[in-house]
Amino acid sequence: MAKTIDLAAKPEKITDEQLKEVQQIISISNQIKLEIGNAETRKHALLHELDIVNKKMSELNAKLEEEYGKMDVDIQTGTITYAKNE
Repeated sequence: MAKTIDLAAKPEKITDEQLKEVQQIISISNQIKLEIGNAETRKHALLHELDIVNKKMSELNAKLEEEYGKMDVDIQTGTITYAKNE
């Protein structure tokens, strides 16, 4: 079987319409990636802030336990509830 060679000229570029569509899709994709990056950066900052708050709460709990012993505090009223065996 003889090998056939296609001598027809092949397009060198996509159409302007196709190019515009590709560019729009890539632009949207890049914008989404940027927004995800911003959200992750904000998430990281918030997690860091939460860690600081949790450390402060642990320190306060230790101070309260030192002063009052083992207990629970109603955060609405400040009422202390001691364990039954205390």
